[in-house]
Amino acid sequence: MKTYKFKVNENGYTVNIKSHEDNIINLEVNGTTYEVKMKEEIKKTKTPTLVRAASKRPAEPLKVNPKSQKTRIVAPIPGVVLSIDVKVGDSLKVGDRMLVLEAMKMENNIVCEKAGTITAIKIAVGQQVLQDELMIELE
Repeated sequence: MKTYKFKVNENGYTVNIKSHEDNIINLEVNGTTYEVKMKEEIKKTKTPTLVRAASKRPAEPLKVNPKSQKTRIVAPIPGVVLSIDVKVGDSLKVGDRMLVLEAMKMENNIVCEKAGTITAIKIAVGQQVLQDELMIELE
């Protein structure tokens, strides 16, 4: 396992630790094998582990009411608006990118889930938004 060199009273010693289990160490000093029992068991340092419980509710997709005239696009997570790719009056189809939201150092594309025309933009580039905050309205 490990080799150590010691000098005691001008005498040199080479110590090889062969094994270490609980409080018993097998070692070799200058070619002679010894079994040493330690007085106390060595305390093992424990590294704490972070355990996160799984979410109790399933992920909910963005709900769009197909019969509603107005569709509200809200922030799915808190973050900062990096760019707005649409303007009032733009016609969008499903899958078109509307804006980019940065959250936890990741860029998230917010795409259109229902075809329509932008009627209002309630955010600006650089603005910090909270979860479920209204960002865009479309008809």
